[in-house]
Amino acid sequence: MEIIELSERLDFKNKAIKYFWECWGSDSNFDFYRDCMEHSIHPENDLPKFFVVLEDEKIIASYALLVNDIISRQDLVPWFACLCVNETHRKQGIAEKLLNHASEQAKSKSYKFLYLSSDLENFYERKGWTYFGNGYNVFGDSIAIFRKEIN
Repeated sequence: MEIIELSERLDFKNKAIKYFWECWGSDSNFDFYRDCMEHSIHPENDLPKFFVVLEDEKIIASYALLVNDIISRQDLVPWFACLCVNETHRKQGIAEKLLNHASEQAKSKSYKFLYLSSDLENFYERKGWTYFGNGYNVFGDSIAIFRKEIN
């Protein structure tokens, strides 16, 4: 298993765009994912960063560090987003490895906190995240925000 930042392996760009979209997109927003990722995957950019997990050169998981996770709290940065682990690879600790990897990435960029929004109950709390408050998505729905202190 290898975690790669997409700008380091541009040969996976199209596969990664498709993977993120299949995990999080809808029939009408493939262009959103493609445009976002194509304009973001430059090594010199601090954020956003897109990561994929490879096993035998196949993508089995992903996450991103973003400036904002399409949520009202524009004042919070960076955001952990787009966590997805293939169903066949779940319950193997991959999600926790990616959460730890993201914390290390944020720390290397001198961030003191990492944020995420989720409607999952007790998943992130078990991984050391604390409830921070609520924000709103573009549809006006309230969603929980969690924060992790980077040591």
